[in-house]
Amino acid sequence: MPLIVAHRGASHDAPENTLAAFELAWEQGADVIEGDFYLSADNQIVCLHDKTTTRTAPNQPSYTVSEATFDQLRELDFGAWKSPEYAGQKIPTLSEVLATVPAGKKIFVEIKCGVEILPVLKDQLAESDLLPDQIVLICFNTDVVKQARQTMGQYQTNWLTSYRRHPDTQTLSPTTPAIVETLRQTSASGLGTKDDMDAIDADLVNAVRELGCGIHAWTVDNPTTAKTLRQLGFDSITTNQPANIRAALNSSTN
Repeated sequence: MPLIVAHRGASHDAPENTLAAFELAWEQGADVIEGDFYLSADNQIVCLHDKTTTRTAPNQPSYTVSEATFDQLRELDFGAWKSPEYAGQKIPTLSEVLATVPAGKKIFVEIKCGVEILPVLKDQLAESDLLPDQIVLICFNTDVVKQARQTMGQYQTNWLTSYRRHPDTQTLSPTTPAIVETLRQTSASGLGTKDDMDAIDADLVNAVRELGCGIHAWTVDNPTTAKTLRQLGFDSITTNQPANIRAALNSSTN
């Protein structure tokens, strides 16, 4: 059974990347939470998906995270946009999110900025109570993946990819050989692939496995897709709806 990863927490039901969403994810039976992290202007690591606060803290002052101080970001309400019941949710720090992870569970830390975050990240992860095997770093940026593997080898670090279709040939990129080469060059621990079922097949899974890497999928809310990924042997499935995907996979085993 693949691990069920709650995408930005239980983000279908609660405001993404808030402590409320992460706590709800554990209540819904997630094995792992996934959150997005940036470095603020004053070197605080905060949990937010976008470069700016506009979408998830609307009708308030808008900040670019890398140019704002933690105090500025902390003044904003990141819950009210989702539902009045979540009004007052503040932007969490990395340390606050790590503190929600129970024994035996994991966190996928998605790095949304560049290599500048790595020294601060290294120190904060080391200060947490989590064991190294409870923490997985994930990132699209190959330089970040490579440097994270070099400086924090105790943590698994997965390279993330989505796909583009060439308008003339209709071929998808990156191809499986290109993915394998990137995994090799970065020394990544695994691949996190978008749930594009035109790109995912047994050949991709086998090629990644032959490198000794794990294989993970995001963001899967379709039960049929989740069942297919389970059959292909994926290690984890990231979803906005952890309880629903868990139920779908459990039903397929009966």
